[in-house]
Amino acid sequence: MDSILLRYSPNSTLVHQNGAVSFSTRRTTASTTTTLPFKSTLFGNKTLSREKTRFRPGPVHFSAANSTSASCHTFDVVIIGAGIIGLTIARQFLFGSDLSVAVVDKALPCSGATGAGQGYIWMIHKTPGSEKWDLAMRSHKLWKKFAESVSDQCLDPLQVLGWKKTGSLLIGRNPKELVLLQETVKQLCEAGLRAEYLPGSDLLQMEPELMIGEHSGAAFLPDDCQLDARHTAVYIEKVNRDFASKGRYAEFFHDPVKCLLRSHSTGEVEAVQTSKNTLYCKKAVVVAAGCWSGSLMHDLFRETDIVLDVPVKPRKGHLLVLENFNPLKLNHGTMEVGYTYHHNLTMDPGQQENGQMLSISMGATTDMTGNLVLGSSRQFAGFDTEVDESIIDGIWIRAAEFFPKLRDFSLTDLRSRKVRIGLRPYMPDGKPIIGPVPSLSNVFLATGHEGEGLSLALGTAEMVADMVLQNPQRLMEHHLPFRVDVVDI
Repeated sequence: MDSILLRYSPNSTLVHQNGAVSFSTRRTTASTTTTLPFKSTLFGNKTLSREKTRFRPGPVHFSAANSTSASCHTFDVVIIGAGIIGLTIARQFLFGSDLSVAVVDKALPCSGATGAGQGYIWMIHKTPGSEKWDLAMRSHKLWKKFAESVSDQCLDPLQVLGWKKTGSLLIGRNPKELVLLQETVKQLCEAGLRAEYLPGSDLLQMEPELMIGEHSGAAFLPDDCQLDARHTAVYIEKVNRDFASKGRYAEFFHDPVKCLLRSHSTGEVEAVQTSKNTLYCKKAVVVAAGCWSGSLMHDLFRETDIVLDVPVKPRKGHLLVLENFNPLKLNHGTMEVGYTYHHNLTMDPGQQENGQMLSISMGATTDMTGNLVLGSSRQFAGFDTEVDESIIDGIWIRAAEFFPKLRDFSLTDLRSRKVRIGLRPYMPDGKPIIGPVPSLSNVFLATGHEGEGLSLALGTAEMVADMVLQNPQRLMEHHLPFRVDVVDI
C-alpha cells in the first residue's frame, strides 16, 4: 500500500510522529513507489514522507451512491464547512478572483466553534518568531482592514461586527509569571507591536475591579481588538450573497456531504456529492469543517482506494455569558497567564487518549451589548456538547479569584445567564493544517486552528486562495516560506 505521511517539524531534519497526517492509496498496478514531486509554500514547516511498499490492485474512482437522483451544479471552488474559516475563504475567492464558489454545510453557518468563542483578535498571547507568528500578524492586519472597510461604507463596525478596540491585558500573579510577562513585552516590542508592562499599581488604575496582590502585573497591548463572531459571520455571508446574482456564489446548508467523485481519466476529485446535490468543481475542493474535518475525510473516502488520517480532534470549551451584568464593568479584555499554557498544552504521544485533560483559566471581557463573557475551559470529551455545570462553577470560581466582586453573587441566583459550548479543532502539534492533500492536488485542507480560528481566519483564507490560484509570490510575501519536502523512509 502506497503511504504518504505529512508530518510537522521545526526543521527539515527533525520529524515528529505526534500529529502526523497520513495518506495512503492502493494502486491498480503492482510496483514500487517513486519520488512524489510535491512542493508547496505552506504555513508551518512540514516534512512529507513516503514509504516504499508494494500495491494491491484496487479501483481508482470514487463510488457515488444515489448521485443520479441529485440535482447537479457546477462551480470553480466548493468549500465544505460554513464556519468562519469556510466563509472567509469563500469571501477571498469572490473578491480576489473571478472564480465561482459554493459553500456546503450539514447545518447552518457559525453553528460550530465559531459562534461559541469570546471573539479575541489578540496578539498578546502569540509568540514572535513562532511558526504561527506571521500568519497571526497577517490576519491581525487583515481584520483591521476589514473593520475599516465596513466604516468606509458608512457602517458602524461595532454594530455590524461587534468590533471593539479593547486592548488586552495578560495578567500574572506570582514572581515567575511577572518575569515571563516582562520578557513577553520585550519580544512583542522587538517584533514591532505596541506593548507595555504594567506593575500592580498601574494595572489597578486600568482595571479597578481586579484583585491586586503583592506580585501582580500585566502585559498590555492597546491595539488588540475583539469582535462578535456571529455578527461577523452574518455580515460576511451577506456580502458573499451579493455575488449570487452574478452566478458566482451559492449556499447549500442542511445538506451533509456524502462522498467525493473522482475523474476516471485524471484521478482528480471532480465533484462533491451531498445528500441533495452533486456539486461539480472545476478547480478545487476545500475542506474547512473544523473538528469534524478528520472524521469527514475518513467518511468521504470510506469506500475508495484511499485511506486518510487527519488527526484533528474536538476540544470542548465552555463560556459563561452574564447578560446585562452591571455590577462588574471591564475596561479591557483580560486573560490570565495560565490561559496561554492551557491553550498550548498538547497531548504527549504516550498519554491516554481517553483522558479529558480538563483545564480552566480566567478570560473575561464585555461584548458588544455589554454582557460579561467569562471563560474558559478546555477538555477532550469527544463530540459531546452537553453543559457540564461543574465546569461552569469552576469558571465562576476562577473568575472570582481575579474579580472579588463576583463573590457577592451566587451563580445559581443569576437568571440572565447563558452557556456557550464549542468544539475547537485541536491538532496534536498545535498547528493548523493548511494546504493541498498529497496525490489529490485539487483537494485542500484548512482546519485544526483550535481556539484561533477567528483570529487566523483572514490570513488562512488568503493562503488557501493563493495556493489554489498558484500564486507563490504572494505566499512568500505575506508569510514565512515553509516548504514541504519529500523524503523516502
